[in-house]
Formats: sequence, structure tokens, C-alpha cells
Amino acid sequence: MKALIVIDYTVDFVVGKLPCGQPAIDIETRIAELTESFAAQGDWVVMAVDLHEENDAHHPEYGLFPPHNIRGTDGRSLYGKLDEAYRRERERIYWMDKTRYSAFCGTDLELRLRERGIGEVHLVGVCTDICVLHTAVDAYNKGFRIALHTDAVATFNPPGHDWALGHFQNSLGAQLLSGGQPVRV
Repeated sequence: MKALIVIDYTVDFVVGKLPCGQPAIDIETRIAELTESFAAQGDWVVMAVDLHEENDAHHPEYGLFPPHNIRGTDGRSLYGKLDEAYRRERERIYWMDKTRYSAFCGTDLELRLRERGIGEVHLVGVCTDICVLHTAVDAYNKGFRIALHTDAVATFNPPGHDWALGHFQNSLGAQLLSGGQPVRV
């Protein structure tokens, strides 16, 4: 069994308070396609969505990044076609708030994956070198097989993106896919 984990593809991370900009806009269609495809095939789909509280000076990201994905703001909404796909497939998609880079940290994600007999996670979203990477590292340490869709990840840091792709493949043993086909970096 496999699951698709869509990480932080929100308005704030695409065009809002902490934007990846054009690289994130460019993956909009692919993320929506993968979400709908996984849901239609009966695979489990998780929306792992960053959540921050206004002026939370105790959060470890406070001071590292501008305030983003604040509870109750439009910036926390899924972006564009992904929001449309989520609305269509909502009954087959698990929405999960996360408060750290990794979708596993402080959440019940591992438990829910294991309950369903899922051994392989497919990762998409933003930022390649931050939240996607930290989720992949935790997945690796927990014994999950990892597939990363290179045509559905982006970041605001191009050198970090390139480094992370090599790390996924060479250090975490992740299968890199583009258009559903294996690729090497």
C-alpha cells in the first residue's frame, strides 16, 4: 500500500507571506493531478498543512521566517487547482495540521499509515529543502519506502532544491519520479 503526502502547498507558500513563487506555481497542475489520481485509485492521500498561531514567540521558526500559515487566514488555504481537487475528493483525503517542518513530528501520521498497512510514501509540495526534506528524513528513519515526485516539489532556494534532490536519492534511497517515470539526479 502507498500514500501520497502533499506538504504545505498553500497560498502563503506559493504566492503569499513566504512564497516559493514561480517554481511553486509551475507545479500546481501536477500536484492536483497526483492528488486526484491517488484518490481515484483508492490510495490514501494526506494534506499535511503547516499551522502557526499569531505572534507565537515560542515556536522554533519564530524569527527564522516571516509569519505564515497563520490559523484562520486565507494564506493557509490550499493553492489553486489543489484546493479544487481537495474539494472534489475531500471524503478520500485526510487533512492534517502540522506545526513543525516534518509531517511526522507531533502528529499521528505514522500511526495512521501503519493502521492502513502503508509502507511507501510519495511526497510532493513545498519547500523541497525544508518541510519535504524533513518529512522524508523522518519517513526514512521510520522504515517507510520513499518516492519523491521531482515534477511536484519546489522551493524558494534553487541551490537547496538541487542539494535536497541528491540527498533524497543518495542518502535516503528515495525513488525519484517525474511524469511517473524514474529519474536520476
